[in-house]
Amino acid sequence: MFDAVRNNKKIVQIFLLMITLPFAFWGVDSYVRNMGRDNELASVGGTPITPAEFQQAQREQQERMRAALGATFNPAMMETPEARRAVLENLVNQRLLALDAAKMRLAVTDDRIRDTIAGIQAFQENGHFSLPRYEAMLKAQGMTQAVFESRLRHDLALQQVLGAVAEGVMVSQGSSEQIYSVQLEERMVSEARFAAPQYTAAVKLADDAAQKYYDGNRKQFEVPAQVRAEYVVLGKDVVAEQLAVSDADVRKEYDAHPERFRQGGERRASHILIQADKSASADALKAAREKAEALLKQVRANPADFEKLAKAHSQDPGSAEKGGDLGFFPRGAMVKAFEDTTFALSKEGEISDVVQSDFGFHIIKLTGVKAEKVRPFDEVKGEIAAELKRGEAGKKFAELVEGFTNTVYEQSDSLKPTADKFKLPLKTTEWLARDGKAPAPFDNEKLRAELFSDDAVKNKRNTNAVDVGNNTMVAARVLEFKPASVRPFAEVKAAIEQALTTEEAVKLAEKEGEAKLAQLNKGEAVDLQWSPAKPAQRSLPGVPPEIMRAVFRAPSDKLPSYAGAKVPGAGYLLFRIEKVTRPTASGDDPRLKAIKQQYSRVLAEQDFAAYVAMLRKRYDVKINLAALEGSKDK
Repeated sequence: MFDAVRNNKKIVQIFLLMITLPFAFWGVDSYVRNMGRDNELASVGGTPITPAEFQQAQREQQERMRAALGATFNPAMMETPEARRAVLENLVNQRLLALDAAKMRLAVTDDRIRDTIAGIQAFQENGHFSLPRYEAMLKAQGMTQAVFESRLRHDLALQQVLGAVAEGVMVSQGSSEQIYSVQLEERMVSEARFAAPQYTAAVKLADDAAQKYYDGNRKQFEVPAQVRAEYVVLGKDVVAEQLAVSDADVRKEYDAHPERFRQGGERRASHILIQADKSASADALKAAREKAEALLKQVRANPADFEKLAKAHSQDPGSAEKGGDLGFFPRGAMVKAFEDTTFALSKEGEISDVVQSDFGFHIIKLTGVKAEKVRPFDEVKGEIAAELKRGEAGKKFAELVEGFTNTVYEQSDSLKPTADKFKLPLKTTEWLARDGKAPAPFDNEKLRAELFSDDAVKNKRNTNAVDVGNNTMVAARVLEFKPASVRPFAEVKAAIEQALTTEEAVKLAEKEGEAKLAQLNKGEAVDLQWSPAKPAQRSLPGVPPEIMRAVFRAPSDKLPSYAGAKVPGAGYLLFRIEKVTRPTASGDDPRLKAIKQQYSRVLAEQDFAAYVAMLRKRYDVKINLAALEGSKDK
């Protein structure tokens, strides 16, 4: 809604994402002590990384990916050798940084911990830190204050290490302008297509071509083994649904923490932004301010023209086309200077003086006010009850897991005793393939492997109870089984012939396209149907990168120039570059600022990689690949 006025991210955050901090940890010292040495997967500076640490980190990475990818997440991607090695390498990097922080005796004071926690918006009510909200949110995550604050202390210590790396990133104006010119270069391009269907008639397949392909690629035509199963799910959410919370307990929680249910006031505003970075030259800042002051005079003279002036002059792309409207927002949503000014306005229609923020100069018009209010008990009692249930469910779930696991194992010929004992619905699946995409929870590779094991398929016994993540245990039992098979040749013959024909047609198209390109580059006249010229930039969306590389690798010293590219499965494209334009950067161009930031990030990542490489030389790092592979099935 208002991208230009949101708080900026710092380069340090890039580094923190790169090392993927674990969900729970116990401070820098714990990385150096309390390490068991049995079957260690790696050793960093003499301190081991154990299978237990690895499995914890792997579970946490899986949950992060599940949250990011949603329904498209496949747990099997976390079990590949590459993914497991990446998790271990992240643990090694974390240990290296922790050891270096300890060596430098970096300290994080209690005052800084308090200030940081107080500044986290998730722990605030009405723009101020709320202890009850802080305690409630930690409780909902099953985390104590001591664990969270130790984690935060560790995080801040690493930020001190990484901050030193970030401060060393310097990008010259000349380098930025050169990248700007290349990145925003525009070429007028025509194209000639050599589409595979145009060559289909020229393809003559051998009579036995399809049969030979079928015989040589039978695996492509396999239908994998399938099962239909019943299953039970014990999850934290299921346990929470079974719990009862009395109205008295809900009311007690409401009365004990009234500040949690007090909603801060909101403001609706429109603005006109004249962009100007705080680091810009004095002349640039002066010019931007003067432009804003001139617009303010027009607004003061005729306030009804505010929307029209915003559409015509505002440089905030997110709101200009809406007449500067930003909608309603609470405290903490905007940068401080903007927020303070907006909330200082008291009457709808009131217009501020020119206000400077990190992003430039604003003229702000207050267009709406929502007063502070306390949400009534009837409105929030459902939320409170759910929160109390979640807090209790975490403890109850941990208590039930062992009993659930034992019952599934001991009553191995049926899941009904488990379903009855724990009051769980007995569910059934559609047909599930051994290899392929499956709905949750059978997208978990370990659960699927259990379901297709000999014991489950041949003896129809329950699978073991499997932890599929997100505080969820699942056990299943095979109802029906279909063994793997191969589709008969007669069924797939037509599809094979069509695929082979297309493949040969693509080769013919590519061959002719490359021949025409060679002729054009020799200066020969070639009769082709060229499309009308269109502008192309390197960042053109929806165009495959290999196409853009071909277009922008073509020489620009003598025009027209020509380039070509294969289009996988479709044919060949020829390009005629007719004009090349390279823009010159101006100091106040926001695109130049964006490119400079992107380049800073690239350099920062390179510096971080170099720093970690240096730490690997300073501290002896040993990776036990055999132990890593051996831990997969534990």
